[in-house]
Formats: sequence, C-alpha cells, structure tokens
Amino acid sequence: MRFLGHVVRFIVSALVLMVVGWLVPGFTVGGFFSALLLALVIAVIAWIIESVFGRRITPFGRGIVGFLTSALVIWLSQFLVSGVSVSIIGAILAALVIGIIDLFIPISSPFDKSDQSHGAR
Repeated sequence: MRFLGHVVRFIVSALVLMVVGWLVPGFTVGGFFSALLLALVIAVIAWIIESVFGRRITPFGRGIVGFLTSALVIWLSQFLVSGVSVSIIGAILAALVIGIIDLFIPISSPFDKSDQSHGAR
C-alpha cells in the first residue's frame, strides 16, 4: 500500500506542476510525463539536500530558506528533465504558487522519514 501511496503522490505532484506551468510565466512543462519525471527529480534533489543539510533547509521545510531552496531545486531540475524550461523568476514564482497550493493540497516528500516509522511496531 505504501508503493501505491507514493505513486498517487507523484501523480498529484505532476498535476500540480502542470497547473503551475499553466499559471506561472517563465515555467513551462512539456506534458504529463515530463511533469511526472520533474516531480521525481525534485523529490530526489530535495532528498539529497535534506540528507546533507537537514530538514530545516529542504524545499519541504518552512521559512525563507526553504522557499529559496525550493526555487533553486525547481530551477536546477530543468537541466535534468527534457521538456521543462524555467527562468529564475519563473522558479521563484513557481515555488510561491506551489507553496500556496501546498496549503490546500499538502504533498509531503515521498522520502519523508516519519512516513517510514510504521514498520517499527
């Protein structure tokens, strides 16, 4: 069931990225599969940053550092996923819009350590 939860989370993330691509100038996603791959790349880069710097600095963290890290992760992801184009301003606006959408549809990291704690029972 955890695998299905991760799949649904990535699909919802891809749909959110497609909506953001429609709303934000300077942020374009080529299609659903590009958005799905972008969601995966963003999650992996965020997991790497979280592993190195801790939870406070991740895109899923709160505050200005998390916001700027999120924008940086979005901008860097364009170099790993074809069909995605992001300007610096587009990455900042996308991070803002994704943050606002996250208020209403919370999407946590699929690599969240608290999600893995149920196996210790």
